[in-house]
Amino acid sequence: MSESARRGEAPRRVAVTSPRMGAARRPRYPATREIDEQTRLGEVYMASLLRTQFRLALFVCTVLACVIGGLPVLFLLIPDLGQVHLLGVPLPWAVLAGLIYPAFVVGAWLYVRQAERNERHFAELVERR
Repeated sequence: MSESARRGEAPRRVAVTSPRMGAARRPRYPATREIDEQTRLGEVYMASLLRTQFRLALFVCTVLACVIGGLPVLFLLIPDLGQVHLLGVPLPWAVLAGLIYPAFVVGAWLYVRQAERNERHFAELVERR
């Protein structure tokens, strides 16, 4: 029995450490720093975000171009639609004057909503690293 155990004291604890405890560790840089310093990894992150936003822009513009470009084709394929009047205005003119601009507004609203979602996902990815 040890001396401290005989006196009713708790045995003294000894900390055991690795001999490499004082070894320098590679500093971990946050991804935001990689982007700010324009390192290769930061460039990859930014290129990924730009690619995503560019694909979104192409998709929205393509959909709007197909809808708007498809209207003249629709009126050429179905000539009877040109004879229909809506509130005294021929239907093609009413569609061009009344539906095109709301389509642009809806397309822009959807684009902004999705672009902000892409940026939130990007920020989460950068913070997670």
